Amino acid sequence: MAIITSTVKAGQKPTKEQLKEIRRAAKKPIRYTEDCPESTPEALAEFAAMARELRKRKEPLRPVIALRLKPDVLNYAADNPEILSKARS
Repeated sequence: MAIITSTVKAGQKPTKEQLKEIRRAAKKPIRYTEDCPESTPEALAEFAAMARELRKRKEPLRPVIALRLKPDVLNYAADNPEILSKARS
């Protein structure tokens, strides 16, 4: 099975091909494994409680963003306290 990476922009609609792929996947049975077991009712209740708490927040969570940097750029940022203070705030 291959890993497929896609970039989705806000407001972007799926293509016809993507919709077909989603419909095909929805018809397949879910296969649980040791690495991905079926969720218990207790775990699902805990997820629901966490989701309710997150919706109550006034300030949204910060999104996680991954960047690929050249080592020299990373070293420059690490050696510059002003950059680090901005990244942490």
